[in-house]
Amino acid sequence: MDKVKEIVSEIKNGNPRPIYFLMGEEPYYIDRISQYIGDHVLTEDEKGFNQMVLYGKETSVDEVIANAKRFPMMAEHQVVIVKEAQHLSRTIEQFTAYADNPQPSTILVICYKYKKLDKRKKLYKSIQKNGILFESKKLYENQVGEWVRRTLSGRNYKIAPKACMMIVEFLGTDLSKINNELDKLTLVVPNTVEITPELVEQHIGISKDFNNFELKKAIGERNVQKAARIVDYFAQNPKDNPFVVTITLLNTFFTQLLQYHGLKDHSPGNVAKVLRVNPYFVNEFAVAAKNYPMKRVSAIISNLRKLDLKGKGVGASNLSQGDLLKEMLASIV
Repeated sequence: MDKVKEIVSEIKNGNPRPIYFLMGEEPYYIDRISQYIGDHVLTEDEKGFNQMVLYGKETSVDEVIANAKRFPMMAEHQVVIVKEAQHLSRTIEQFTAYADNPQPSTILVICYKYKKLDKRKKLYKSIQKNGILFESKKLYENQVGEWVRRTLSGRNYKIAPKACMMIVEFLGTDLSKINNELDKLTLVVPNTVEITPELVEQHIGISKDFNNFELKKAIGERNVQKAARIVDYFAQNPKDNPFVVTITLLNTFFTQLLQYHGLKDHSPGNVAKVLRVNPYFVNEFAVAAKNYPMKRVSAIISNLRKLDLKGKGVGASNLSQGDLLKEMLASIV
């Protein structure tokens, strides 16, 4: 993210701000920025007297401000990091007076996860004027694949599109979780080798043959035998292959296929742009469009929504995941 790079660049250049208010739904960047500040502003010798970590559950706004107003000892700055500051949400506006006139020698980092400041309140405006306000937004699922690719590219790695899709499908949109798996992967795979589905299967434990990505592809091709084998595997391993994940992915696929049918321009570039998919996967929609006319796609989407409710216990009881998966497959192909 450009804002993250900007923050890191300012700190590298010796121009830290007195307040960093890190907020939002995605904790990954909040953790990375606060860790970077904690690791790089002070030397190891300076940290003993000049770096403090407080926790929102165990402190108060008054205590944070009292520590922030201290002067550093034998250093240019002191760093005060408040983790889990969302637990101070009821009194967070009490920071306003300090934000109006922050201590220049203090770098106060407030990690306000899963919440946001009210833009209409004075605290928001005061921090905007005298510090840095950073909102860490959740990525949509169709953005996570690009994030994986860019993250690996920054480490001089390349990843095959299918391998990237497998990681996103298996790990979802939790960037911290994905990053941990990428760390493990890059420890054992040299950057001279492209990360393939086989390597993902070997080192992360995701099956390259029995996953939602392969199920979606088999259904798109109307390869009933292959789809049935995958569904059977899912039924035998329900914990690793939740029904809600499978039906959500297929609903997204057929919704995109409905959009594909409505496009006048079916060139790969336009399809990738409109459907927000990697160009590598555009051909899947071209194949599926031949197998599923628009009217049939609409009926499938309707059936998937009914099955989603059944999976949540609405209008059905005691249905196993295997039964739901078989009914789902039958309703499609």
